[in-house]
Amino acid sequence: MVIAVSQVARNAGLLLAIVGFMYAAVCLVLFVTQRSMIYYPQPGSAESPDSTLIIRVREAALRVSVRAYAGPKALIYFGGNAEDVSLSLPALSSAIPDRALFLLHYRGYGGSSGKPSEETIQSDALALFDRVHSEYSDIAVVGRSLGSGVAVRLASRRPVSSLVLVTPYDSIQELAARQFPFLPIRFLLSDKFESWRYAPAIHAPTLLLAAANDQVIPRSSTEKLYEAFSHGVASLKFIPDADHNGISNSAQYLEEIRAALAGAPM
Repeated sequence: MVIAVSQVARNAGLLLAIVGFMYAAVCLVLFVTQRSMIYYPQPGSAESPDSTLIIRVREAALRVSVRAYAGPKALIYFGGNAEDVSLSLPALSSAIPDRALFLLHYRGYGGSSGKPSEETIQSDALALFDRVHSEYSDIAVVGRSLGSGVAVRLASRRPVSSLVLVTPYDSIQELAARQFPFLPIRFLLSDKFESWRYAPAIHAPTLLLAAANDQVIPRSSTEKLYEAFSHGVASLKFIPDADHNGISNSAQYLEEIRAALAGAPM
C-alpha cells in the first residue's frame, strides 16, 4: 500500500512537471513571436515621387505618403497593423481638401526600413510631427486601430489641434489578456500600447469613432479609453452596421472625420 501511494505521488509530480514545462514553453513562444502577432507589414502600392516623402531617422528611412497643400493646416495619419496607408490617401484627399496630408508607413511597411516596435513607432511619430510642425502651425492627427495608440501618445506630448481615433482600444495589453486569459501577459508583452495612460494628458478636442459591430476591439475597451479622457475633451460615436475592417467603407466615416477636424459639434 505504501509503495502504491508513493508511485501515485511520483506520477503526480511527473505530470505537474510536464504541465509546468508545457506552460513555460507556451509563454516562451508567445514572448518570442509577439511582434509577429501585432504587426503585419504591407508592401505599399506604387506612388509617384510627388506623393512620397522620405524622412531619415535613427537607424531607418521612413516613407510617408503625402498630399501637398499651401495653407497652414496639415493632417498626420497613423494606420492599422495590416494597412497600406497609401491606399487611404485618395479618399482623405477628397474629403479633406484644406490640409496637407502625411500618412506614415511604419518601419517595415511600404518601403520604410527597419523593424516595427512600440518605441520605434512612437519615436518616428514624434519625428514626423516635428518635421510637419516646422512648416504647418495647425496639425490634426488621425489614428486607426493600432495607429490610435500611436496617435494618443503623440497627442499627449505635442500640440495637436484635434484628434480622431478610429476603432480605438484602451491598451493592447488588455486585448491580449482577453485572448490569452491564462498567461501572464503583463510580464510577457513588450509592446503594450497603453492608450489609457496618455489620454488624461490630452487637451485637444478628440473624437473616438468606433464600429458598432467591431469584432476585433470590444466595445468595453473603447468605452474604457473614452472614460480616461478629462471631462469635455472627448466624444464617442459608433457607426451603425460597420465592423472593424469595413468602417472606412461607410459614408459616415469620412463625414465624421471632416466634421471633427472642422470643429463642428460632434
